[in-house]
Amino acid sequence: MKLSRRFPLHALRVFEAVARLENFTRAAEELGMTQTAVSYQIKLLEDHLGDTVFLRKPRALQLTETGRRLLPKVTEAFTLLGDAVQSARSIADETLEIHSPPTFASHWLSPRLVAFQAQHPQIAVRLLRQMDATDQQRTAPDVAIHIASEPLDGMICHPILRLEYSPMLAPRLAESAGGIREPADLLRLPWISDTRGWWREWFEAAGIDPAPIRRTTLNALGALDLEAKAAIAGHGVAMLSPFFFGDELATERLVQPFDLCVGDGKIYWLVYQPARRNAPKIKAFHVWLQSALAQDPAMKAVETPPAA
Repeated sequence: MKLSRRFPLHALRVFEAVARLENFTRAAEELGMTQTAVSYQIKLLEDHLGDTVFLRKPRALQLTETGRRLLPKVTEAFTLLGDAVQSARSIADETLEIHSPPTFASHWLSPRLVAFQAQHPQIAVRLLRQMDATDQQRTAPDVAIHIASEPLDGMICHPILRLEYSPMLAPRLAESAGGIREPADLLRLPWISDTRGWWREWFEAAGIDPAPIRRTTLNALGALDLEAKAAIAGHGVAMLSPFFFGDELATERLVQPFDLCVGDGKIYWLVYQPARRNAPKIKAFHVWLQSALAQDPAMKAVETPPAA
């Protein structure tokens, strides 16, 4: 049945409390209302029903026949509403949806989420690879990892990571060029990363003019994991972060010819909506994320950004 906008739902909540406690004053205290406001709500209900629900006696409060018929159904209805809210809250508490840039998701976060769930077995995790967190208002994940120079307006943003990058390539590509002994040798090879990007600073720091660089037609739109796969396949040189690709370097699927690294001026942020700042699952994830990053040996060579 469709309820009218004039349906006295609040008055019914007050009625249930008064009937259960058998006292207007105690009901007012439980509901955080004045006794006058409680009396007013009961009057609204009685006006709506066209009958009284309580007999007011000097030392007692009794339900009328109408009140006795009404109370069981009202109590049942509010019990069902409470169960529905608790069920919805439990689902929300038990599932943590995370949106993350692809490389951070696949090369760092995903392999470590088992440790988070071991600490918090009551929280299920849903991880989605997504480049941009600016549409959080539309997609509404619980938390997102966002890469930007500045925090997002209107969001809670915690700086977690600032990466540095260096040229990397497949060993056989380096051999095909007769070896990479000095930065200028890289100019003889095709490049996967966008050669108009910020990383030209690496060549400037190495004292090299990058103008003669050989560009490729591959455009991975900044997805480092795709650029790394192309580099491993021998298609060219990519600007990658040792933080993400330590395993590939250790197994020599990639080589980093020089220790020189440069940053892109951007920060990895953990972001979520202000309304969720007190959600236990988000607090738990933030604490775990900070701890997991701090314990990662690769963080020794990574700059930790200052708090926002």
